[in-house]
Amino acid sequence: MLQTHAPIWPWKGKPIVLVGLMGVGKTTVGRRLAQRMRLPFVDADHEIEAAAGLTISEIFERFGEPHFRDGERRVIARLIDGTPKVIATGGGAFLNEATRALILDQAIAIWLDAEPAVLAERVGRRNTRPLLRGKDPHTVLTELAKVRNPFYALAPVRVQSVAAPHDFTVEEILKAIAP
Repeated sequence: MLQTHAPIWPWKGKPIVLVGLMGVGKTTVGRRLAQRMRLPFVDADHEIEAAAGLTISEIFERFGEPHFRDGERRVIARLIDGTPKVIATGGGAFLNEATRALILDQAIAIWLDAEPAVLAERVGRRNTRPLLRGKDPHTVLTELAKVRNPFYALAPVRVQSVAAPHDFTVEEILKAIAP
């Protein structure tokens, strides 16, 4: 049985920002982490969609990735306002130098890391990822990991996301950030 810790309440620290590849569980784990810590949860991708009035896929199709990344940077800057919360970012957000600098300065960045095989199995359940359309998920995720992991490694906290219930990952995060 999974041993749980009491929530860290009240959390008076910086916002917590989850970074990592698609499929690692940033949104699902983020929601559960926020609930455990009694904090608001915000998904940056949902905020981008609300601001644009379009889905992420539509933004990519109509305007391209550079336009999406610019909007993503602006939305994340708005979300990191100094108030305690848990923020899930898109997989490419932390690669943007300005976004990464803001997160590292104003928040606690937590890299949720997982093997490409685990990620490929997770993302294969839905066809909503623009970077995977018509491609082999394992191949794409392996290539993305090669490029992106050095950036994610700049996060001060790294938690391995394994093929286990998401509450296990939440517990690992709580242990990592406990005072």
